[in-house]
Amino acid sequence: MKRSFFLVISGMVFCLAAPLPLKAQKAPVFDLVSVNAAITPPIAEYIEESIAEAAHDGAAGLIIKMDTPGGLDTAMRDIAKSILNAPVPVVVYVAPPGARAASAGVIIVAAAHVAAMAPGTNIGAAHPVGIGIGGKMDKTMSEKVENDAAAYVIGIARKRGRNADWLEKAVRKSASITAEDALRLDVIDIVTTDMDSLLKQIDNREVDVNGVKVVINTAGAVVHEKTMGTRGRILSALSNPNIAYILLLIGLAGLYFEFSTPGAIFPGVIGGISLILAFFAMQTLSINYSGIALILFAIVLFIAEIKIISHGILSIGGVIALLIGSLMLFNTAGSSLRLAWSVLIPAVLITSLFFIAVAWMALKAQLKPPQGGGEGMAGQRGVAVGDVHQGGKVLVDGEYWDAFSDIPIAGGSTVRIVEVKQMKLKVESAEK
Repeated sequence: MKRSFFLVISGMVFCLAAPLPLKAQKAPVFDLVSVNAAITPPIAEYIEESIAEAAHDGAAGLIIKMDTPGGLDTAMRDIAKSILNAPVPVVVYVAPPGARAASAGVIIVAAAHVAAMAPGTNIGAAHPVGIGIGGKMDKTMSEKVENDAAAYVIGIARKRGRNADWLEKAVRKSASITAEDALRLDVIDIVTTDMDSLLKQIDNREVDVNGVKVVINTAGAVVHEKTMGTRGRILSALSNPNIAYILLLIGLAGLYFEFSTPGAIFPGVIGGISLILAFFAMQTLSINYSGIALILFAIVLFIAEIKIISHGILSIGGVIALLIGSLMLFNTAGSSLRLAWSVLIPAVLITSLFFIAVAWMALKAQLKPPQGGGEGMAGQRGVAVGDVHQGGKVLVDGEYWDAFSDIPIAGGSTVRIVEVKQMKLKVESAEK
C-alpha cells in the first residue's frame, strides 16, 4: 500500500516537473514598426523607444520595415547607435517592392543584426550632402565630413561582418545596387518576398547582441505591429520641410496682419502659434539661415510698400526675395529634406498676393478723402432750413448746423458744404 502511494506521488511530481509540450510553450513575439519617411529626430526617437519597449515586454526581437530616401546625419547616428546597443535582435527589412534604403538608410541597414530586402528594392547613395548654413561646404569641410561618414560605416560593417568596401563606396561615390546584388556582395543577409518568408529565413540564425551570441527562434512566432503615437506623429509631421515652411509663412502673415490692423486678435494668435511650431520644426531640421534672412527681408519690403510710394518696385523686390529665400531655405542638392516645387510655387504666389493686396488696401485707405471731421464734411450736400446768407441753418445727414454763405440762398434749396469754420458750415448753392 505504501509502495503504491509512493509511486503515485512520484508520478505526479514527475509530470509537474516535465517540460510542457512544444505546442503549449509560449510562442516568440516580434514587434514590428514601419518607417516610411525621411530620417528625422522624431523618427530616431520612435525607433529608440520601440527597441526599449520590445526589450521591456520580453519580445524576441524588433523588425523595422523601412522605406526611406535618407535624412539627417544626427538622427541616423542616433538610430544606428540604438540598434548597435539594442538588448534584443533588430531586423531591418527594406520593403515593400519599390522601396529603398538611400543615404542615411544605408547605415541603418548596415547596423542591423539581420539586414533584409524585398525583391525590387535598392540600397545606396549614402554620400553626405552639405546642409546647414550656406547650404554648401568648402572642399576641406566636405572631405572631413566624407571621411568621417566613411569611417563610421566601415566600423559598423566590420562589427556586423558586412562588405565594408562596398559600403565605403556607397558613401564616397554614392554607389547604389539592387537587393539581389546587395545579397551577392554580402551587404545584406536575406532577400525575401514577405514577412512570413522573412521569419522562416531568420529562424535559428545566430547574432551578436552586445557581445552575447543569441539564436533567433521564430517557430510559431507572433508579430505585433505597432504604430507611432499621436505625439510622435505630430512631431514627425512638423519635421517635414514643407509643413515647416507653410507654418513659417502663416506665422509671418498672421503677425503682419495683426500689427497692421491692431485689435484683430485672431490673426495674431494664429500667427504666433504657427511661428512657434515653425521654429520647433526648424530645430529638428538643418536650415539655411540666409534663406530665413531673405524671407524676413521680403516681409520688410512688403511693409515698406505701405509707407513708401514705389510704384510696385518694393513689392517686386519682396516677391524675388521671398522666392530666392524659399529656394535656399532647405534645398540642398541630393538631400531628401527639401521643399517640394508643388508646395513652394503656390506658397510664394499666395503669400506675395496676400502681402501685396494688404499693402494696396492700406495705400488706398491713405489716399481716400477724409471721412470724418471738418475735412470729411467738405463736399457733402444738405438742405437750407430758411434763407441762408450771413447766417441761417442747414440740415445735413439728419443734423442741424449753423451756416453762412457768400451769396444769399433761398430756404429749401440744396446746398453744398465748402468748409467748416468754428463749428459753422460755409455753404454754396448746389441748385442747377
